[in-house]
Amino acid sequence: MSSAARQSGRGNADVKDQLKSDRAGSGRALIVLRNVTKRFTGKVVLDDICLEIEKGKTTVVIGPSGCGKTVLLKHLVVLLRPTSGEIYFDGMRIDTLPESELSRIRTRFGFLFQGGALFDSLSVADNIIFPIRQHCVINDWSKVDDLVRTKLAMVGLNGFQDYYPSSLSGGQRKRVALARAIALDPELILYDEPTTGLDPINADIINELIIKLEKELGVTSVAVTHDMKSAYKIADRIIMLNGGRIIADGDADHIRGHPDPAIQQFINGRIGTDDLTALRSSGVGRNGRLTAGDWRK
Repeated sequence: MSSAARQSGRGNADVKDQLKSDRAGSGRALIVLRNVTKRFTGKVVLDDICLEIEKGKTTVVIGPSGCGKTVLLKHLVVLLRPTSGEIYFDGMRIDTLPESELSRIRTRFGFLFQGGALFDSLSVADNIIFPIRQHCVINDWSKVDDLVRTKLAMVGLNGFQDYYPSSLSGGQRKRVALARAIALDPELILYDEPTTGLDPINADIINELIIKLEKELGVTSVAVTHDMKSAYKIADRIIMLNGGRIIADGDADHIRGHPDPAIQQFINGRIGTDDLTALRSSGVGRNGRLTAGDWRK
């Protein structure tokens, strides 16, 4: 926002107009990050990130472990606040809002946690109802039952209402967690490693559900993943982070053909030359072996 806009008192209205102007001709952005930096005890985890998430599209964030992917995801819903920079959702700046206002805005988000994060003591139906209880006044429980049935049907699990998480497979738990994530009909769904821990078939079911939700509900999705097969399948756009900065941004073909050796090493899952040399030169460790005689007293 310009200093003149700040002084005029129009605040977010000016920001919204400016964002619309900035995005003219490139599609409407639902989330905008401007010069976002995050430091933890002096260590820079996100470094001057500028990013627009287009409405109705799936953006996938890839990168090596520790590069800032999950930290970035948490900034989108202000579970973490930036050290510097600005975050906008639907034209409104949200990183400076108090928790009371953020709680209301977060009802427009759905979040699929890496492990699913279901409540073991609650049935499938009660897990899905949980965010509804938190944010809504329930006057007609029959409508809630219909909602649970609808959400489970969307993930192929209608009829599982009375099951408990312990009786479900890993893939089924992820699908129940996804049904809970869409319980409040969010505009944005965030996925943290959605296929981690799943066999290839169940991983592909999750991929198909992400695509289905984008097409049928028109939701905007942001997924963090190490799974390149999943990334290529679900993404309209792929962003690669490294060292807290965006080093590549484009569709699947752009990423596949990117000339940067670090990007090619990551997407093809190849060990680096320095790491390989260190492993091969580290010795066999014969002197560190124990024999049966070493255990005798």
